[in-house]
Amino acid sequence: MNVDNLTQSNGEWLRGSGPESDIVVSSRIRLARNLSSFPFTNRANAHQKTEIEQFLRARLEQLACDPRLEYVNLSGLTALDRLLLVERQLVSRELANSEGPRGVAMASNEVTSVMVNEEDHLRLQVIRSGFALTEAWQDADHLDDLLEERVPYAFSEELGYLTACPTNVGTGLRASVMLHLPALVLTKQIEKVFRALQKINLAVRGLYGEGSRASGDFYQISNQVTLGKSEIAIINEIRDVIPNVINYERQARQMLTRESRSLVLDKVKRAFGTLKNAAVMTSDETMDLLSSVRLGVNLGLIEDINILEVNELFIHTQPAHLQKLLGKELDSDERNSERARFLRNRLREMGHLN
Repeated sequence: MNVDNLTQSNGEWLRGSGPESDIVVSSRIRLARNLSSFPFTNRANAHQKTEIEQFLRARLEQLACDPRLEYVNLSGLTALDRLLLVERQLVSRELANSEGPRGVAMASNEVTSVMVNEEDHLRLQVIRSGFALTEAWQDADHLDDLLEERVPYAFSEELGYLTACPTNVGTGLRASVMLHLPALVLTKQIEKVFRALQKINLAVRGLYGEGSRASGDFYQISNQVTLGKSEIAIINEIRDVIPNVINYERQARQMLTRESRSLVLDKVKRAFGTLKNAAVMTSDETMDLLSSVRLGVNLGLIEDINILEVNELFIHTQPAHLQKLLGKELDSDERNSERARFLRNRLREMGHLN
């Protein structure tokens, strides 16, 4: 697979379709699995990691998936290419930044990816656009079954699937939903929602998962408990809670348009104007401004751009994507200048097309 080709599309998590896609950006299922015949990755030596990768690569490439999985050896990629995969949500930042034999098998539509030699030997992932946890689970379960026919998993009748981190033991399942919640942030209700979620053992993380900040008002809500519950029970718990968060965000948006329409309109227009005219723009500032524009589009306050175009700008202005699209590596200051130039040009083109 040519990694450069990924810049020609938004990827599954920013496709902008699926149920509740104005608020729910994507749904993800991730399964942690290990081989029974090898030490966990953090205890394996270089030779064993090589054996693990070779063993898994051969079997991943043979899976009867549609579309088929293509394997990418991360050790052979540049740091920029690895960062590109992180921005696409295809690999974790931990896998990209680690060393030694490792890779990812991924489908061309970017719905499915399988990381090799991350914290666990295998991390199976399925991402679906919009609120589609059930569909994502069905895909992940099918992929897991296909692999289990060819790979001896580390499994305990008492504990379930064995993992490097005790918090993943049991089902090995992390189900998460990424939401765009700018109205809850603006109305200062977001912390109240977080506290309610934490009380029922759901975690709230930023755009790129654990340890990341909530750039652009994107939040990932996921389970914390994997042991003692079935996969369906875990998924149902999240699926039952997310509609409440969606309703809170919708109510906050309605309140803003009813009680503070002029202030929200000013914020949206200022954000759009800054994106169209700034000479220097950081990645975080771009995300925050695009978040305001995305809210404005959904509230019908701005008609010069649509959601798909906003989503495209979200991904194309990320550091690795920007450098790939421009065909050159840039330092931080150069990226900030080129990002602003890129935004000015793209928004001018979009305005002409619209």
